[in-house]
Amino acid sequence: MDELLSLLKGAAPALATAVAGPFGGAAVAALANKFGVSESVEAVAKAIAGDPQAAQKLADLELEYAKLDAADRNSARQREVGIVTSAEAPWYSKMVTPALALGMFILWGTVNILLLQNSIPDGMREIVIRMLGSLDAANMLILSYYFGNSHKH
Repeated sequence: MDELLSLLKGAAPALATAVAGPFGGAAVAALANKFGVSESVEAVAKAIAGDPQAAQKLADLELEYAKLDAADRNSARQREVGIVTSAEAPWYSKMVTPALALGMFILWGTVNILLLQNSIPDGMREIVIRMLGSLDAANMLILSYYFGNSHKH
């Protein structure tokens, strides 16, 4: 696996991320299909290392992966726009996402203010750190949802 990841990191970083991620098996299968080898990590790594056209094939797969990723985001955006602009959708369906976002942001801010004003007992530090980390992550997801995020491919 390390050999395959090192081959992909320079030529196709998005594919390297996909191979190392939860859907690594599907990514390896796509690579195997593109290179015409069996669906094993070793066979794919050997095929990439020995193929003079590997860079072009990896670029093609990288583009295909980017298109799928963009289509996934676009379908989520279209769903949100469809709900918000629908005359038939009840008011509460239109308010769920913004209300959850606002509620999480208020909770995050409240917890931070309380932490600045109070000291944390030694026995509770790990729990508070875990809770604050979860709230920070949720807050970043909300900001990414509303203001976009950057992909460094």
